[in-house]
Amino acid sequence: MPGQLSFLTAGVRPPAVSDLEGLLLGVAQVARFGGTARISVLVDAPWRVDAVLAAYVERGLRGEAAPTDEEGVFSVRTPFSRILRPVGERWVRGAVKAVPPRFVLEGSRLRMWAVGAGRRDEHGYLLRLSPHDPGTWEAAGSALAAVGVAGTFVGPRAGGPAYRITGRRRMTRLGEYVGERPAAAPPEDWPV
Repeated sequence: MPGQLSFLTAGVRPPAVSDLEGLLLGVAQVARFGGTARISVLVDAPWRVDAVLAAYVERGLRGEAAPTDEEGVFSVRTPFSRILRPVGERWVRGAVKAVPPRFVLEGSRLRMWAVGAGRRDEHGYLLRLSPHDPGTWEAAGSALAAVGVAGTFVGPRAGGPAYRITGRRRMTRLGEYVGERPAAAPPEDWPV
């Protein structure tokens, strides 16, 4: 029914630590230490730094940002926290990041993926993936397809890894899921 919010839409339920798993589906990493875990993500714009830090705070976590050796890229991470331990346990298999079995990509997670690694290009909307975690790429595509925003895989040689969302219906659905553009985000970095 048009205009009706889906339970998958970002902002329908209160913020949860599990929402940050959307960052992990994209370009973020999780590290475990003892009974704790930490999430870190490399972002390419100050608005993304602010949005990720705000997301951490909304979920009861502190965060810090620091420039990297790469021009215009910032590392935004949480401290090691017991709150993130379940996330670390779900997302780490041995020494590698892996999408958990039965992972469901809902609005808040999809929003975090767009905040951390989304942008428009001339063909649609790209949700970037970590080039260091090829084992997650197929599962990310399956998660997108399961919520009706199937994307086309863009390989590393073509400017990826990423999934490109195209088509009016899929873009509309993606926009409904991720919600309003963060105030500081330029329009080209948001699907709607």
